Amino acid sequence: MFFDSHAHYDDGRFDADRDELLNSFKQNGIDYVVNIGTNLETAQKCLELSEKYDFIYCALGFYPEDVGTISEDDILKLEDLCKSSKRVVAIGEIGLDYHENEVSREIQKIWFERQLRLAEKLDLPVAIHMRDSTADTLEILKNSSVKTGVLHCFSGSCETAEIALKMGFYISFSGTVTFKNAKNVAEAAKIVPDDKILIETDCPYLSPEPNRGKRNSSLNLKYTAQKIAELRGASLEHIAHITSENAKRMYGIKN
Repeated sequence: MFFDSHAHYDDGRFDADRDELLNSFKQNGIDYVVNIGTNLETAQKCLELSEKYDFIYCALGFYPEDVGTISEDDILKLEDLCKSSKRVVAIGEIGLDYHENEVSREIQKIWFERQLRLAEKLDLPVAIHMRDSTADTLEILKNSSVKTGVLHCFSGSCETAEIALKMGFYISFSGTVTFKNAKNVAEAAKIVPDDKILIETDCPYLSPEPNRGKRNSSLNLKYTAQKIAELRGASLEHIAHITSENAKRMYGIKN
C-alpha cells in the first residue's frame, strides 16, 4: 500500500530493534522503502539492507555535510558501489545545505555538480537535499543534464515547487506536512499534480503528528498520507496508490 521514498534504517537509532521493525512492514502495508546513503560507510550499510530485505532499495551519495573531506577517488568508489547492485535506484541524497553547515558553499557546489554528472553517467534519478539553498540548488539542477529526481522533504513555497515540476522533478512530503507551523508545506502539498507527488518519512527524523518528537519509522507514513489526503480532498487509498506508483516510476522499480 505505502512506498516510503526516503528513509535511513542504517541509522544507529534502529540498532536495538531494526530487524523486528523491518519484518513488521509487510503486515502493516509498507510495500517499498528506499534507504538513503549519505557517505561511503552508510552506502555499504544501505546495500546490506537491500540484500537482506526484498522490499528495500537504496540511493547512494554524499550528503552536503559529508563532502568537506572527500576526493575524486571517493566519487569513483561511490560509482563502483552503485554499479555493484541492481538495488541501487538513485544517487542521493545530494544537494546543498546552507543551514549551519561547516562545509563552504563553494565546496558543496563542486561536489553537488560532480555527483549530478555521476547520475547522468549512470542514468539514475537523484534525491535532492535542499536547505536554505533554494536559488543555488535550482540553478545547478537547471544547468545539469539529469533527467529526473525528487526534492526530498519539501519545505519550500508553491512557486519553488512549480519551478521544480517544470524541470521534471517530483516533490516528496514528509511528516512536516502535519505540523501546524508548516503552512507553506501544506499549501505546496495541495498543488503538486497527482503524477508528481511522493511521500517519505526521512526516519528516524521528522515524525508526523501525533508522534512528533519520537523516533520515526515507515509505520508513521499513514499519518502523512492522511494529512495530504485531507488537504487535497482525496481518500487515503488514493494518496497511497498514486505516491507508490509515482515512486516506482521515478526510481525505475518494475515489480
